[in-house]
Amino acid sequence: MQISIPLFSSPPNPKIPSLFPFQHLPSIFHGKPTTLTTRNFHFLPLKIKNKPFIVKASSFLSEIGRAIEEEEDYRKARAAVIRKGIDLGGYAIEGLSIGGQETCIIIPEFKCAFDIGRCPTRAIHQNFVFITHAHLDHIGGLPMYVASRGLYSLKPPTIFVPPCIKEDVEKLFDIHRAMGQVELNFDLVALDVGETYELRNDVVVRPFRTQHVIPSQGYVIYSVRKKLKKQYIHLKGKQIEKLKKSGVEITDIILSPEVAFTGDTTAEYMLDPRNADALRAKVLITEATFLDEDFTTEHARQRGHTHLFEIIENAKWIRSKAILLTHFSSRYSIEDIREAVLKLQSRVSAKVVPLTEGFKSMYS
Repeated sequence: MQISIPLFSSPPNPKIPSLFPFQHLPSIFHGKPTTLTTRNFHFLPLKIKNKPFIVKASSFLSEIGRAIEEEEDYRKARAAVIRKGIDLGGYAIEGLSIGGQETCIIIPEFKCAFDIGRCPTRAIHQNFVFITHAHLDHIGGLPMYVASRGLYSLKPPTIFVPPCIKEDVEKLFDIHRAMGQVELNFDLVALDVGETYELRNDVVVRPFRTQHVIPSQGYVIYSVRKKLKKQYIHLKGKQIEKLKKSGVEITDIILSPEVAFTGDTTAEYMLDPRNADALRAKVLITEATFLDEDFTTEHARQRGHTHLFEIIENAKWIRSKAILLTHFSSRYSIEDIREAVLKLQSRVSAKVVPLTEGFKSMYS
């Protein structure tokens, strides 16, 4: 069997894994192809630029195998880097979330963004923004978001915040209005845990309690549908219509949790029975700042964050069809994240996907 192998007269780009990453190459790889011969070894004939030569099979081919594996890992990593959106549970989800730098998760289906980070361009076209807490990597882009919508003549957005920061957010915008001498128009809603807000006639949102180092809350978006009450199921159409016209409420309102977003939080939210809807939403978007043994779960708790090990430990409570992991520490590479995700995937029936936009490959 003959194998064709591309050769280079000069070393390849060091930022890209070479097909031959090992150091000790035959001299033919540093110049023009020549015929290699030696004694007392088992050889495999190869064909390079139509010129046959012989190499030691036992070590050379194993190096080729490792190099091909590295090339494949690199291609997978690059594909993860350039991916701009993720389809989960029937929803297209995009954005980025890097611990301590910025978080903004966009769901165009609901015209909303969870947190606003540094206000990525795509977020400007969302009508609703849900702020989980007041750290800058989650709220810093808010003035830019409002100003940009005004610049593009988009309608004033609706911004949801924990009630305890509403007054400070208003002051923040007053400062920007004074400094920039511009109008910044928006509706600011202080939405507390347990309260419900109608986004449209078939969609509502409710906050749920989370635990961070400052006041915080997550959000669950529900779909709304009406179902005929059991006592009226046996009735015919005309009878049902008559009851309806008489003012009788003939339907029950059914709320189905579609998407839950935690923001920054410890894993304690998973143990709160009042947060059951978040754990059974079709898509659970949860943080996983720490992924490995270099940091303990106690370290994560003290900083108001979640360790992947804690999600694994409490995986039995998750009923979601899909889990989007976010907010990884910037110390991790895409390969680190992918390896860690496999540990959780083996413990849950849900599809587990990491949001790796903005993270670097170990090969880059």
